[in-house]
Amino acid sequence: MYHTYLTILIPSLISLIITYFATKFVISYFYEAGIIAEDHNKEKPVLLPSSGGIAVAFGLIAGILTYTFGGSFIYTPILDIDKLLATALSIALIVFVGFIDDINVKARRVKATGMQDIKKGLKQWQKPLLTLLGALPLMAINAGVSTIHIPFLGVVDFGIIYPLIIIPLAVIFVSNAFNLLGGFDGLQTGMGVVASLALLIYSLLYGTNTGILLSALLFSSLIIFYPFNMYKAKIIPGDSFTYGVGAALVAIMIMGNAESFGTIIFIPWIIEFFLHLRGRFDITDVGIRQKDGTFKAPYGKKIYSLTHFVMNLKPMREYEVSAYLVLIEVIFVFLAFGLKFLHLL
Repeated sequence: MYHTYLTILIPSLISLIITYFATKFVISYFYEAGIIAEDHNKEKPVLLPSSGGIAVAFGLIAGILTYTFGGSFIYTPILDIDKLLATALSIALIVFVGFIDDINVKARRVKATGMQDIKKGLKQWQKPLLTLLGALPLMAINAGVSTIHIPFLGVVDFGIIYPLIIIPLAVIFVSNAFNLLGGFDGLQTGMGVVASLALLIYSLLYGTNTGILLSALLFSSLIIFYPFNMYKAKIIPGDSFTYGVGAALVAIMIMGNAESFGTIIFIPWIIEFFLHLRGRFDITDVGIRQKDGTFKAPYGKKIYSLTHFVMNLKPMREYEVSAYLVLIEVIFVFLAFGLKFLHLL
C-alpha cells in the first residue's frame, strides 16, 4: 500500500511543480506573443495572457509520464501504462483544439452587452467535431468497463456500445459543456478543483487505482493554477483549459468506473448546456458592471446561464459570483456522495 501511495504522490508533486513554473512562463510568453484576451469585468478592461490551459496540460501530462517512466525503469507498475498514455494523448489532442480556439482573435461585438470581444474562436459546429479526436485514443484501447450502475435501474451492461458510442459522446459533451460556464475570475478553475477533489475522494473510497492517479494529478495541477486565476486574475484559462479539464474529468470517470458519480457532479454544466441551448449558443455569461463594482445579469430576468441566475439573486461582485457557483458545485458533490451512501449509484 505504501508503494502504491508513493507512486501516486510523487507524480502528483511533479504535476504541481511543472504546472506552477509552466504557468509563470506562459503568463510572460503568451502576453508578449499576443495570445491575449480582454477581461471585461474590471473597472477598466485589461488585456491578459490567455490559454492558461497549456500550463495545466503540461503539468498533468508530466505527472502521467512520471508514473510511466517509474513503471518502466524503477518499479513494477500496478496501472496499465497503455491506458495512461492513451489518456495523455486524449488530453493533449483536446487541449490543442482549445489552443486553436484561443488564438483566433478576430474582433466582434457580444450581443446584449455591447462589449468588444477580441476573441472569435472556432465555429460552433467545428468544436464537437474536433473534440471527437480526443475520444479516439480512449476508443482504441476500449477504455473503462461497459457496465454502469444507473440510479433506480441498477447495473446495465452496454457491451460494444460503450467504447464505440458512449465514450465519444461523453468526451464531446463533457469537454464542450465544461467550456460553456465561465466569464469570471476563478470560476472555471474553482469548480474544476472541487470536481477533481470529489473524484479523487470517490476513487480512494470506491474507485480504481487509475482513477486515483488521474484525479490526484488533475487536482494537483488545478490547485496550483488557481491562485493565478482567482480574483484578480493574472491569466485567463482559455478554451485550452476548459476543453482539457473537461477531457481529463471524463477520462477519470471512464478509467475510474465513476460514470454515475461523475454525471451527478457534472449536473451544473449539464444545466448550463441546456440554458445555452435555449439562447441558441449566442449569449454571454459575463454580467454588466455597475458603478459600485457589482454586476447585473445582461438579459434582465431571462436566464441563459447559471451566472445569470446567480446575478439575479442580489447585486454581486465578481468574486462573489464565482464563489456562489463553486458552492453550487459543492452541493452537487454532497448529493453524489449521498446517493452513493444510499447505494443509488
